Amino acid sequence: MDKKRPRWRDEEEDAVLLERKRQEKEKKKKAKLEKKGKDINGERIARTNTDLTKGYLEKKVPDIDLTSSGLCRFKAPQIRSCRSVENYERLNHIEEGAYGVVFRGRDMSTGEIVALKKLKVDKDQHGFPITSLREIETLMVLDHPNIVNLKEIVIGGSLDQIYIVMEYVEHDLKSLMSDMREPFLQSEVKTLLHQLLSATAHMHDNWIIHRDLKTSNLLMNNKGMIKVADFGLARYFSDPAAPMTPLVVTLWYRAPELLLGAKHYSTEVDMWSIGCIFGELLTNRPLIEGKSEINQIMKIFELLGYPDESSWPGFRSLPNAKSINIPKDRQPKTSLRAKFPYITSAGVDLLSRLLQFDPKKRLTAQEALEHSYFKEDPKPKPPEEFPSFLSRTSEGGERRKVPTPGAPVVAHGLKTSNSKLRHLSDNEQGEEEEEEEEEEEEEEEENKPILASPTSGLFKEDQQLGPGFQLRLG
Repeated sequence: MDKKRPRWRDEEEDAVLLERKRQEKEKKKKAKLEKKGKDINGERIARTNTDLTKGYLEKKVPDIDLTSSGLCRFKAPQIRSCRSVENYERLNHIEEGAYGVVFRGRDMSTGEIVALKKLKVDKDQHGFPITSLREIETLMVLDHPNIVNLKEIVIGGSLDQIYIVMEYVEHDLKSLMSDMREPFLQSEVKTLLHQLLSATAHMHDNWIIHRDLKTSNLLMNNKGMIKVADFGLARYFSDPAAPMTPLVVTLWYRAPELLLGAKHYSTEVDMWSIGCIFGELLTNRPLIEGKSEINQIMKIFELLGYPDESSWPGFRSLPNAKSINIPKDRQPKTSLRAKFPYITSAGVDLLSRLLQFDPKKRLTAQEALEHSYFKEDPKPKPPEEFPSFLSRTSEGGERRKVPTPGAPVVAHGLKTSNSKLRHLSDNEQGEEEEEEEEEEEEEEEENKPILASPTSGLFKEDQQLGPGFQLRLG
């Protein structure tokens, strides 16, 4: 029996076999191409493909009836590149906030006056601001005459020059009311409140909560129409409610459950804010002007009384409510009738049902729209009968700032340790970063705002309080 030959001795024979197989494969491939009538240059192939494509496009595609199949048909958005900001002429500066600068501009192709909001993009630290992403997303979904209209997004010459183009509205309600000698008439209050409730009902129907309703975020034109704006804190909600941060809503308009650290909340926080706006429209002054979180909740208790398990079931289970010490010699609550003597009983009833401690007892936006307050005399004034007001921005000036607390900075996702934003030196920046890290660790552990100092009489002794944030004015 012959021994098996080593593999290395067959290298030459293997090479010959491989070459023979390769040549046979090429011959078969060439024969296949010739059989199909394809030439070397490929001209016939290109011509044939063109004819086939043309014939396909000329065929009429039959419409598919999706109704009978139970499927829904959605209109797909048109995808196109952003236009340049050079298509707009900048007229004058309106105002500047923490996250953008607003200008009045003119569309050079149509002549339409618009508002241009230039976003403050810190590409080195924070990138595209999350508040602007929220605002763009929600405004693309919402379509209502009392919600500011998003027209388009335009860009400048660099990546950090991004502008939101929105409809131009002459006034913001806060500045306008501060310039008025007398409050709005009752018929005018009803019109403005009804418009606000209608816009809020539309938001809630689309599963969106605003989380920062206040008079400075309500724009008003010279035709008696208000427009809800500034959706930087808006977000989608779910049922049942998912956990969310309680550090939302400007202090004067913040619901008591948020002040007490509730993480599960829904549309009721917007309805409390509307109740505060209602009271402000009646008097031209904020309804509850707290200087801090503890001062705010103290003023709420003074106005509405102290809650208990009967008026607010589950009240004691809130994180910060466990530390509340209700004094035995507490003062009686202020009567809403005494505070608002010039409105009807129906108006007081609507206000009290919007300012319920228990979120479940508050009216929804749709229920408030159907309240008898809007059906009694005086009837809501038609918007076209509203008086016109002088607009500073339309005359080339800036919008007058009214000192009010701002929304919590933490909720906007802004790190205050950034030296470019805070104008700190290197040493100061290092110290601030260490303090910021400590605050973040405490926030993760507790995640609730400061409600009082340890010496406050509202809290029991030896109770640890959660971290908070500084109140930003302006």
